Parts: sequence; C-alpha cells; structure tokens
Amino acid sequence: MRVDLHLHSTASDGSLAPGLLVEAARRGGLDVVALSDHDTAAGVAEALAAAPAGLHVLAAIELSSTHAGSELHFLGYAIDPAAAVLSAFERDAAQRRRERMLGMVRRLAEIGVAIEYDDVLEAAGPGATTLGRAHLARALVRLGHAASVNQVFERWLGDGGPAFLPTELLTPREAIDLVHAAGGRAVWAHPPARLVEPELRRFTGWGLDGVECFRPGAADAHELARRARALNLLVSGGSDWHGEWNGRLGEFWVPASDIPEILEAVR
Repeated sequence: MRVDLHLHSTASDGSLAPGLLVEAARRGGLDVVALSDHDTAAGVAEALAAAPAGLHVLAAIELSSTHAGSELHFLGYAIDPAAAVLSAFERDAAQRRRERMLGMVRRLAEIGVAIEYDDVLEAAGPGATTLGRAHLARALVRLGHAASVNQVFERWLGDGGPAFLPTELLTPREAIDLVHAAGGRAVWAHPPARLVEPELRRFTGWGLDGVECFRPGAADAHELARRARALNLLVSGGSDWHGEWNGRLGEFWVPASDIPEILEAVR
C-alpha cells in the first residue's frame, strides 16, 4: 500500500478543496492518506464523505507550536474533529491568525506595498478557515508585487522579514495534550535535525506518540526511524503536500511496510 499521512487542503493553505484532494490522491495511486490542515480539522468531514473507493482517509490536524525560539509542528492522527476542546482551540487559533494577518497587511502598507485584507481572503478562497503567510504571499503574487511565493518570503514574509509578525502559539506540551484530548495520537512533524537529539526524549516524556521520519528530502529517515522505535515511538511519513509546486500528488509515498505500527494504531 502507498501511504501519505501529511496533506493540506484549502481549509488551511493547500490548493485543493478537501473533496478534490482525496480524489486527486486516489488518482495519484495513494491508498491511505491523512488530511492534516494547519490548526483546523474543518475539512475532514468533506474529505471523508468524498473519499473514493479504495482510499482510506484519516482525520488529522497539524498544530503549530513554539519551542526554544523555533516553530515546531505536531500532527494529530485519528482525532475526533468534532471534539469540543478542539473546536474551542480552532476558534481561538482562527482569531489569532486573523489579527496577525491584519498586522502584516499594515506592515506591508507602511513599506509601500499596496495590499488589502480582502485581497488575502480572495487568495485564500471561501473554504479557508485559518489564514497563513502562504495566503498573503499568493495575494502579493496575484497583485504583481513579486514573481513567486518564494520571492515574497525572501523580500518580506520570511522569519524576521520587514512584514513578518510572530503569533502566539501553543507549547509542544500543550499541542501534544490537545491531540490526546481530541482522542488522537501526537506525532512530531518534520523535526529539525538540530533539535532531534536534545528534544526527542523530552517530548516523549510529555506524551509524544510518534515522529514523522519519512518525508521528501529526508536523507536520515531510516536512522530517525530507528531512534524513534528505540523510544517505543510510532514512525510516520508524509509529503506535506500543499499544491502542485510540491510536485505531483502521489509522487512521494511511504510503503505501508515502513510504518506498520502507526497504521495499526490509528486504524
């Protein structure tokens, strides 16, 4: 079986609506996928309802957190998308993201880059429930201020850039606890290599269930998987696919035989 446990839809900053995403995943040859939008599970119901025959869809979320000066992400697999604790978090996160976006639009205006908040909403589309820098970047490209999203980040929106604003995020421990409160398994997404050694045991002590080891460009995937299993952690993998700029959906996949424990745990 071909597995990809890290996909994004227009419910956050992906390019395809949840229903279209799962259809494209099946056409791309995938057998098991997880819809893991940023700080929201709003697209899960549509994805589950639209899942074509032969495709198993997991309810998931990707939570943003901050730790030791770095933004870290935690995937929550097999969550209950309707859990009250998750719904409350999603409302709060959406409001924080809106306030941050308004602030970044103001910063751009102050440095002579003309853009309105409504331009960002248009770029995000009607299905977006959380706004991120990618939406702002796409709006700026649409308006002709830059040639590409990458150029926008290089000029204005990268960490520490002239229009960048940090946002209040969960701690890793809070993210792990929230996933558990929503009935799911917490997995550290695309962990930075420099933080694995000092933090993996700490996060495990806080209840971490697994690590995303297999992902595009990860040369150390099997070594990281070995270390994770030595701590009795689940091993996961996914493309972190947002759109065609990440390559064709289904081009990257993980053999089910490489991650059997997590597939069993979230069945």
